Amino acid sequence: MASHNHYIKIHDHCTVAPPSATQTSLPLTFFDFFWLRFHPVERIFFYSLHASQSHPSYFFDKVVTKLKTSLSLTLQHFPPLAGKVVWPSDSKNPIIQYTPGDSVSLILAHSHVDFHDMLSDSPHETNMSRSLVPHLESSDSRASAISLQITLFPNRGFSIGISTHHAVLDGKSSTLFIKAWASLCKINDESPSLVPELEPFFDRKVIKNPTDLGMKYSNNLTEMLSKIFPHENSDGRCLKILPFQPRLEDTVRATFVLTREDLEKIKKRVLSKWDVVYGTECSKPTILSSFVLTTAYALVCIAKATNGVHTEKQKFAFGFTVDCRARVEPPIPGNYCGNCVWGVLVDTESLDFIKEEGLVIVAKSIHDKIKMLETKGPFHGSENMLSRYMALAKEGFETIGMAGSNRFGVYGIDFGWGKPAKVEITSVDRALTIGLAESRDGKGGVEVGLVLNNQVMNLFAQLFHQGLHHD
Repeated sequence: MASHNHYIKIHDHCTVAPPSATQTSLPLTFFDFFWLRFHPVERIFFYSLHASQSHPSYFFDKVVTKLKTSLSLTLQHFPPLAGKVVWPSDSKNPIIQYTPGDSVSLILAHSHVDFHDMLSDSPHETNMSRSLVPHLESSDSRASAISLQITLFPNRGFSIGISTHHAVLDGKSSTLFIKAWASLCKINDESPSLVPELEPFFDRKVIKNPTDLGMKYSNNLTEMLSKIFPHENSDGRCLKILPFQPRLEDTVRATFVLTREDLEKIKKRVLSKWDVVYGTECSKPTILSSFVLTTAYALVCIAKATNGVHTEKQKFAFGFTVDCRARVEPPIPGNYCGNCVWGVLVDTESLDFIKEEGLVIVAKSIHDKIKMLETKGPFHGSENMLSRYMALAKEGFETIGMAGSNRFGVYGIDFGWGKPAKVEITSVDRALTIGLAESRDGKGGVEVGLVLNNQVMNLFAQLFHQGLHHD
């Protein structure tokens, strides 16, 4: 377990296995290699309960039993998630291997933290969330696929924390697993079946490697990571997850919401200034997606707040991943369970993010990049991406990343006790990263989760809210 356990008390540490499954192994694809030693993706789902259901004796006896039973049945459909990432001596590449008897680590705990504080969007201590996500085991020779933690907040509710190995699952796949688990828990049947859209598709043959791109990328990445983590094992076959430490000192975590009306305001502002910044020869788009509007607005607020507190920090860039399932030929099934995302680096000039019209410039840059993906495909220019990233880092650029999506539908995940009161991407504290989700009120807005330095967060909140009331 990670530290921060003063917030919780461990009730039990157990394992859950599928009731019966045959040995299976999956090769890693070029989509997976990039994430082999990357930090786990960590999310927390918070659920409110009636006082009687969240009384410790009832909760651990009834609620947890139901969650564990349905988890076992879900793993029957997702056996690789009970397995490990290993690298057989006779194999050129690592694999995901499930062997009967393999299981998922499950921690049961109860928390002394105020449940209301955890649900609040207002800034709160970053490490309060850390105690609610489990550690994902890894060593030089093997790594767990997922680990889970169920934490009771007595008489209030509970949380489910999940850590997933990014070489095994992307965000869409891990959400598919949680949705499947929730559906089987809600059905409460001894041998339930999953609806077709929740059945995972594991066949790696659908992934076609574009001209050995994956291995070249993997080798370049290994070289890059060995520079970032010079004291870690740089053996090409090492599977230990690299220590991307959470940023806990002097930081706070908060959530900001952009309603549909807010997004419309941002869109009008961007389009009204478009001709001023680019002239009439640059055609103005008729549609700007909620993704473009949300990320551009959040990025500019982050950059300006950071620069406002740390004046020497002036150069920013944005990197995000795109789902390639529908962007490759032939298309890959939507329920493909693995990684099917590819990284994109948005090209911007020095100081673009903090210029007076930074919002228009950044929105156009992201919009243009997405349009290019649609016309030239997700791998266009990939051969230069890592070297470009390293060059930007050398020039003093701070690259802001992104996790999650406002299209995953996380707020519809109901285990039988109602929809989540809050969903949080905890791992945004491991780098400067924006966490995205659809807004919990179901009205088409977007939630932005952030971990920032205390002072930067204060200024960010001021800029974020002021900007929405500025014409």
